[in-house]
Amino acid sequence: MPASSKPGLGLTAVLVTVLIWGTQFPIAKSAMAVMDGFTLSLFRYGIASAVLLVILYLREGAGSFSISGRVPITVLAGLGMASSAILVFVGLELTRPEIAVVIIQLQPAMTALAEWRMHGRKPSRFTLVCLAVAFCGVVFAVTGGGVGLPALLRTNPTELFGDLMVWLGSMGWVVYTVLTGRIKGWSALRLSSVSCAAGAVLIAAAWPCAWLAGFIHWPNWAQLVSVGPSVAHVSLLGVVVAMFLWNVGVQGIGPLNSMLLLHLMPIITFAYRALQGARIGWPEIIGAAVVIGALIANNVHIRRLAAGRSDPVVIAEAPGARAS
Repeated sequence: MPASSKPGLGLTAVLVTVLIWGTQFPIAKSAMAVMDGFTLSLFRYGIASAVLLVILYLREGAGSFSISGRVPITVLAGLGMASSAILVFVGLELTRPEIAVVIIQLQPAMTALAEWRMHGRKPSRFTLVCLAVAFCGVVFAVTGGGVGLPALLRTNPTELFGDLMVWLGSMGWVVYTVLTGRIKGWSALRLSSVSCAAGAVLIAAAWPCAWLAGFIHWPNWAQLVSVGPSVAHVSLLGVVVAMFLWNVGVQGIGPLNSMLLLHLMPIITFAYRALQGARIGWPEIIGAAVVIGALIANNVHIRRLAAGRSDPVVIAEAPGARAS
């Protein structure tokens, strides 16, 4: 492929990825009319990991399944992925997709702070300000600008609990991102496949406990067939296809450009929710705009740092939300 075509291919790949991930929460939410978030997570990662492992076997052989010497970190990364999958999707049962996608946008901020705490890589002062502004934007959206908080506490307090679960799930993905960053010598396909499989095994192990606790609502056959397209979207498209396209996009236009476009996710989610007939309030729109604006400003700031120095610059961005 000519080098000149790579940016165009990369841009297209990232835009398609954003479209897939931006519609993921509304589609998953519609499936939750007949399937609980725990079971949906089990289907999602079970299907995705099976497909990824087959692809891994065909491309790299059976030896690539080995985690010898990396068992602890692989298990911990799988725990991060599994906790993220469960908490985000169970939280989504209780809250709205347009709120969940705004909360997820905080993952770059949490990743930057985690890198600071664990590795001493302190973000610049400008980045810290941007992250604080982004957090305020999320709070504004969640609380309806503060004005809607009393009514929410009175009429639907479980939504706030769902928001908290989504936020905790986002932290689980940050743990996964930081831990997998320590695994060297594996291809992106091997890393994704093995960690996804570890997450699926841990979700499957926890599912009976959730069933005994009464959290599971197993659909009948007709219901399962009715949500088949939604399950396919969040598993095959949302994990397998989108992961591949994301990597193509990053190679074509670079991580900074890719992350910049990824901030379009809330816009896609809002538009899809509007098509579903949901009413998007001004607090959600303003809060999302504040979050997106702060993260774009940080993206531009990082570009300037990268252009003006030759040593590595800590990028307070991570594609964590996308596979959680």
